[in-house]
Amino acid sequence: MSGKAQTHKPVEKLTPLEAVAELERLAKEIAHHNKLYYQEDAPEISDAEYDALWHRNAAIEARFPELIRKDSPSHQVGARPSGRFTKIKHAVPMLSLGNAFADDDIHDFVDRIRRFLKLDAAAEIPFVVEPKIDGLSINLRYKSGVLIQAATRGDGTEGEDVTRNVRTIKEIPEKLHGKDAPDVIDVRGEIYMPKSAFLKLNERQAEKGEKVFANPRNAAAGSLRQLDPSITASRPLKFFAYGWGEASALPAKTHSGVLEAFGRWGFIVNPLIKVCKTEAEVLARYRYIEEKRASLDYDIDGVVYKVDRLDLQARLGFVARAPRWAIAHKFSAEKATTKLLDIDIQVGRTGVLTPVAKLQPVSVGGVMVSNATLHNEDEIERKDIRIGDTVIVQRAGDVIPQILGFVQEKRPRDAKPYKFPHVCPACGSHAVREEGEVARRCTGGLICPEQRVERLRHFVSRNAFDIEGLGEKHIVAFWTDKLIESPADIFRLSDHKAELEEREGWGKQSVANLLKAIEARRTIALDRFLYALGIRHVGEVTARDLAKAYGTFDALFHALKTEEGRQELQSISGIGPVVAQALEDFFGEKHNRDVVHDLLREVTVEPYVFKAKESEISGKTLVFTGNLDGMSRNEAKARAEALGAKVAGSVSAKTDLVIAGPGAGSKLKTAQALGVQVIDEDAWMAILERSA
Repeated sequence: MSGKAQTHKPVEKLTPLEAVAELERLAKEIAHHNKLYYQEDAPEISDAEYDALWHRNAAIEARFPELIRKDSPSHQVGARPSGRFTKIKHAVPMLSLGNAFADDDIHDFVDRIRRFLKLDAAAEIPFVVEPKIDGLSINLRYKSGVLIQAATRGDGTEGEDVTRNVRTIKEIPEKLHGKDAPDVIDVRGEIYMPKSAFLKLNERQAEKGEKVFANPRNAAAGSLRQLDPSITASRPLKFFAYGWGEASALPAKTHSGVLEAFGRWGFIVNPLIKVCKTEAEVLARYRYIEEKRASLDYDIDGVVYKVDRLDLQARLGFVARAPRWAIAHKFSAEKATTKLLDIDIQVGRTGVLTPVAKLQPVSVGGVMVSNATLHNEDEIERKDIRIGDTVIVQRAGDVIPQILGFVQEKRPRDAKPYKFPHVCPACGSHAVREEGEVARRCTGGLICPEQRVERLRHFVSRNAFDIEGLGEKHIVAFWTDKLIESPADIFRLSDHKAELEEREGWGKQSVANLLKAIEARRTIALDRFLYALGIRHVGEVTARDLAKAYGTFDALFHALKTEEGRQELQSISGIGPVVAQALEDFFGEKHNRDVVHDLLREVTVEPYVFKAKESEISGKTLVFTGNLDGMSRNEAKARAEALGAKVAGSVSAKTDLVIAGPGAGSKLKTAQALGVQVIDEDAWMAILERSA
């Protein structure tokens, strides 16, 4: 699953059947992202994209309440514990918060509270306003003032026991100060890593060649969930307390009063927390915190509002996954401006050319950004992005930074429109763009250094050369050490036998087994050979169609050299202009031809032998046109090929027989003009009966 934007039918236009399917999709997708976020600390979509999924699910459930699923995301919080740590069941569930994105949402939130409590518009409802820390939620259980247990949120009901690791965090007291601490209390808050400490940690990680974290939240989560507490102790983690779970008694009658007690007991409470008495004050505080966001040494992604009076909280209670008395007012994605220094073209494993903006480093959302995606050449043209521009960069959550546009008044006078390259920067091969696609792809295939490992992996795969014992791990290792740089090199590995036997993890027997498996594949069927080359659009079925049509590799190769041959190629059933163009592009590159000819010096490609039944149409070329009542076009093609015929997609002078059903058009006219024999479906069925 991915975080790419998708267009879905508006909720109000869904039918009940479509709603069932959509709720199933959303349940699976949200569960997938919950697992990535809560268990693996590796989210692949932004918070905004996640929220959009959750809100669509909620909207469908509101319209079709009878269709709500047992595994509905609206009934769940977070994800199940990962299994790396002992599980702990929370005495009071750790629920999440409902989200608001606009001032109107906050107005609705306050109105709902007034209606629920039956308060008039003049009644004062104080709120605690606090920054929403982007860290890792934790539950700290104290008994007789002593820390006895610490657990992550997990799925809200059950978390992971990280007590040993939490004890290494200096801002979490082992023992509560003061005499008013209750006998039992679960203090809740957020473990986070300061931005400054995060940058230094990443510098150290990079110097040691170890994992570099994407952002402070991932760094904090990864640091806390270490099996070795000494690693956690070495990481600069901090803690803000903001709430509680089970408590045998509370030191105050307001939320703010309990937070003040937390401060007396030894916890750090966020200094920006404030009690606001009106909706206007609440929103003003939101603006104030939003303005300070960039200057804070910790990441926040919004502001939380909580009804201050605990008796009102108790009356308001909870909905399925969140309290009625609290809401999170999210910030929009963070933005910054910086200079576009260059546009770098990166070549992916499948040959796609992707433009990447090289930026003057700038801090966006707590992350130093020096690269941003430009997606494709259409996006560059649409936004008119030019080298030298001052550009607006956005980082939404944890997704790759993107460029929203440029600042017109800061554009240099000599800035020129960017020309997307039509050759691969990695190998110099042509980069082509197929009709209807936004991606431009390198045609270098087998010689492109950016694609070679993926191409070699495909080459030895089960449905290609199927070389046992030469998996992806070995391909990568041999490629790194320059033992295999092209497919032909695989068949020359015997020249490195002694070197292979000395490699770690190998020995004489394992090397002998590998070389034996390679030798067994020196002879290969034509269709497997064509598929192994990794030509775009040439899958197993297409490779078989080509093999049937041409019989030998030489016949196909020579057909591509003439205009007549290329036209004939397009007429083969199952091929068409897209595949024909892909073959032309591939073999049109001298590099690819050299690699293939080098390979042919090492292997023998067997002519394709189709064991068809002898019949009156054996060896003839047939074309079907119009509608057939007695069978599908695919069945007709299969029956014809089983009787030794070739089925083409268009009529030419080489066509022997045209089977025309009702609705036959231009193909019938062409056949009549060329004098090709034409029969109807009844005559075709008679041929099948005679050949049975």
